[in-house]
Amino acid sequence: MVERTVTIKNKTGLHARPAAQFVQTANKFKSNITITKDGKTADAKSIITVLSMGINKGSEIILCAEGPDESKAVDTLVELINGFKEE
Repeated sequence: MVERTVTIKNKTGLHARPAAQFVQTANKFKSNITITKDGKTADAKSIITVLSMGINKGSEIILCAEGPDESKAVDTLVELINGFKEE
């Protein structure tokens, strides 16, 4: 299992377009991937659950992956989150 904490810097948080990109990217991996925020954990491969978490700018989330490509999955998703630049 690989786990990493990341702070959302994107002005719009993880909503609409960034959330869709995030979920599409998560679905490219075989590993089970979850997001935890404020003690709530959700499937990172489901747009509904990601949007329902209310991940705003400044939110601290924990990405966790378990499976054959867990390290690559977490690294890729952290890089994606840190690269969002929506105004």
